[in-house]
Amino acid sequence: MGAFIVMAVSGSKDFEPDVAEYIEEAFERCGLELRTGYDARTARRSLNFLFADWANRGLNRWTIEQVTQTVAAGIIEYPLGTITLSVAASGSFSLAETITGGTSAATAYVITKPSATSMTISVPSGTFVAAETITGGTSAATTTVSSAPSLVDVQSSIDILSAVIRRSSQDISIQRMSRDDYLNIPDKTTTGRPVQFYVDRQITPVIKIWPAPENSTDQLIYDRLVRIDDADTSVNTIEVPFRFYPCLAAGLAYYISLKRAPDRIQILKTIYEEEFERAASEDRDRASLSIVPSESSLRAVG
Repeated sequence: MGAFIVMAVSGSKDFEPDVAEYIEEAFERCGLELRTGYDARTARRSLNFLFADWANRGLNRWTIEQVTQTVAAGIIEYPLGTITLSVAASGSFSLAETITGGTSAATAYVITKPSATSMTISVPSGTFVAAETITGGTSAATTTVSSAPSLVDVQSSIDILSAVIRRSSQDISIQRMSRDDYLNIPDKTTTGRPVQFYVDRQITPVIKIWPAPENSTDQLIYDRLVRIDDADTSVNTIEVPFRFYPCLAAGLAYYISLKRAPDRIQILKTIYEEEFERAASEDRDRASLSIVPSESSLRAVG
């Protein structure tokens, strides 16, 4: 009998192609060679368009983030994420009051004061600028803006999957409503424990809750879907799990074929859609299925 030979395995599980390797793979599938800087630039652009397509299809569930937002009494609208305004001193300002920029005339509500030199605010009307003085509408407090607030975190949000209101360590689910449902609420300033929310998916999206919060201690907790990080340079890695590598390579090859290999469009599109279907089918929530017979059925059998 022949000797049993044990083959050596690598022992590594860290294969992670960077942008350049995905582009090279895609060009090879198109029967092309990557030759110029423009080839790389146009491929990176296609890759970012592919990420936008995935967002529309709701594929990137690995980018789900949970956000905890302490509400402010009477404030019904909150950014889908966090907008932080850095200031010289925030202590004298009141929660839920309106602040106004002395130079920009921008306005926003104070939602929380996480530190002595910062406050989180609602989506501003206008643009606060560094070094300007802001004034509180209720407290009349003043301070200086250290740096202009960024909207990037909020604008990277795609949608909300679910939301709860937490009070005294108890989470109560709140229901999503449509734009029409929200519009038809007669009095949006009614206060109480919020039971419904509406997502206004603008470029800077916001979540609107109803009734308006009756205190400044409840927490709005929601799972949001955010954008995949852009492919800015060829040395970047891509924010996708291992199981999605084939789908990404196939999708990029298809997108490049639209510009550079028209004779391969159909076959590459078919491969991409097959890879996408496999990836989307795998990337889903799983839960045990329980089937409970109704009492009427049991009586009928008896």
